Amino acid sequence: MPRNNHSSRGQQQRRRRPQRHKDVLHTQGGHRANDFRCTSCRLDVSPDAPGTAHRNHCPNCLASLHVDRKTPGDRDADCRGRMEALGMSVRTDGEWMIIHQCTSCGELSANRIAGDDNPLALVRLALRPLADPKHAGRALITL
Repeated sequence: MPRNNHSSRGQQQRRRRPQRHKDVLHTQGGHRANDFRCTSCRLDVSPDAPGTAHRNHCPNCLASLHVDRKTPGDRDADCRGRMEALGMSVRTDGEWMIIHQCTSCGELSANRIAGDDNPLALVRLALRPLADPKHAGRALITL
């Protein structure tokens, strides 16, 4: 007849050493010290972005925070609201821009795409007005 091992298993779990605190990842100067966490998809994002000097959106879901006031990188805005990607715009030189709208104050901003942005998310965003005409109308009325 097999032996009941429930009591020995419980003793082994109680004797486990607690996990050590890993402050090297979260202190100033650690390799993740300047990263930020996306408010939408919760991805840890590096501030370094190919093709732009100031990363201002998540490369995975294209969401952003309302942190810049007048110039990119000034981090002067008091709102700190979540910026929703509404659509795309293309400059005359062919550069793609993401149009964001703050969900808190309603302010619009145009942000350059970065070289490591999710290409599928960019194409979905560019095609959104074709898929949902109401969405395109909302964006035009806001402008």
